[in-house]
Amino acid sequence: MIAARMLAAACALAGAFAPASLCAQAARTKASVPAAITLAIVNARVWTGDVAQPWAEGVAVAGDRIVIVGTSAAVKAQAPASAHIIDAKGALVTPGFIDAHVHFLDGGRALESVQLRDAGTRAEFIKRIAAHAKRSLKGAWITNGDWDHQLWGGELPQRSWIDSVTPDNPVWINRLDGHMSLANSATLKIAKVDKTARDVAGGTIVRDAKGELTGVFKDNAMGLVDRAVPARTDAQWDRTLDTAMKYVAERGVTTVRHVGEGDVTSWTGVNTIRRAHDQHRLTTRVIAYTPLAKWQRLRDEVAKNGRGDDWFRLDGLKGFVDGSLGSHTAAMVAPFSDTPKDSGFYVTPPESLYAWTKGADAAGLHVTVHAIGDRAIRTQLDVYERVAKENGPKDRRFAIEHAQHVAPGDFARFAKLGVVASMQPYHAIDDGRWADKVIGAERAKGTYAFKSFIDAGATLAFGSDWFVAPPTPLEGLQAAVTRRTLDGKNPGGWVPSQKITLEQALTAYTKGAAYVAFMDTKVGILKAGMLADIVVLDRDLFKVAPEKIADAKVRATIVGGRVVYERPAR
Repeated sequence: MIAARMLAAACALAGAFAPASLCAQAARTKASVPAAITLAIVNARVWTGDVAQPWAEGVAVAGDRIVIVGTSAAVKAQAPASAHIIDAKGALVTPGFIDAHVHFLDGGRALESVQLRDAGTRAEFIKRIAAHAKRSLKGAWITNGDWDHQLWGGELPQRSWIDSVTPDNPVWINRLDGHMSLANSATLKIAKVDKTARDVAGGTIVRDAKGELTGVFKDNAMGLVDRAVPARTDAQWDRTLDTAMKYVAERGVTTVRHVGEGDVTSWTGVNTIRRAHDQHRLTTRVIAYTPLAKWQRLRDEVAKNGRGDDWFRLDGLKGFVDGSLGSHTAAMVAPFSDTPKDSGFYVTPPESLYAWTKGADAAGLHVTVHAIGDRAIRTQLDVYERVAKENGPKDRRFAIEHAQHVAPGDFARFAKLGVVASMQPYHAIDDGRWADKVIGAERAKGTYAFKSFIDAGATLAFGSDWFVAPPTPLEGLQAAVTRRTLDGKNPGGWVPSQKITLEQALTAYTKGAAYVAFMDTKVGILKAGMLADIVVLDRDLFKVAPEKIADAKVRATIVGGRVVYERPAR
């Protein structure tokens, strides 16, 4: 090795006068000698995601890069005594999980607030809010919550339920899908919203039989109250980001596509993440998206400050076509089965989606759009097709977020147009409890249709939609493979024809998610030269029953060669 280094140094000094054959030999020798290994994983069953070498036994890391993927013997032979050695003991090692759809700051903030996701009755809903209010300072806002009215039969909550237990605290708590929220009377007073409020395009103000406000606002109507919520300090946002990063690291997530919140808070989130990046505090890679409606702001930001680096990148825009199925605000071709006069609505007019998408695409920005209903999905596919024709060919990787309820003829269009289906498997086992009632069994065949997308040749990218669903890839993998609903009523799987294999699901959580984030040359597979983003599990998922996948635990999460989470020894 010393001789090789001397020869390389001589070639560098001699420059153009050095013998070509000797310098070529030096270059080959130098390339064959890896840098000092700092971390090594051995005795593993390594699923690499690399079609050229799907399986291995060990991985060696030097700095932030993978330098060896091969046998345990090969890794051990090169690893110095100073290297951090992880003995996987036969368990599965995979590329770091990439969550292709999170609301990262909202997810962290939800961990800090009242927990309503599994409140199964009206009484429990009220009890938890009362308890949280009792612990809160007088005047402090109670937000987030993630309630699910389907758990208690589908009746929407009302402010009258909680006014008596929250006399000193404004309440503005969202349904778990983020498409409707409940305000108590204190909040409506602060927001100066009463029964005289006018309806909002692309939203709904829910009223009772007498025309009084129930406190529930849907989609665009939520803006009437959102504007009254006080701004948080930078220090509060910093703590929220730290909470979010720690939480996902414990679950094996190494990269997220942060698809933002509202027009204001999305930029607050960007500034929070950038601040952590500049202070070298990031332990999760973040690809950030801001509102499509204000695409010019991102264009100008990128022109001024660039797109970022491998830890934090800002070059994407997220729009909305419609709302959600649970809120009956998804735009459907035919009416909902349980409300035959209602077929949902567009949150954004199609002509605006077209204008914004065309402008953003022409500016070289990445566009992804939320579309739930079959009418919404078809509308956005039409927009993408038109923009691609008018702006000309390039690597644009348009995506549709959720892509939940797809008409049979539209799966092939995703593949033809190169549109990525960015989906969340956990939603299938959650919504599968009640979706048949809302859209009927026949339309449900095209709902969360993972296999139909794969069969059509489309690219799948998996994520969680956290805060809406838990950011736990192991639960997502199990959901995609089994489709067993959370209520236990579909042991063979809800729409079982849409089950996919574990390897297909892993690919969507790694390579597919890296692709939609334009990170596929950096992360998503385990291969020499790639960034060392790795997950070590406590068992081999390929050897456990599919319904036991989510029982596995993350032993270690590695981002850029650094162990950001290691499970304490039991």
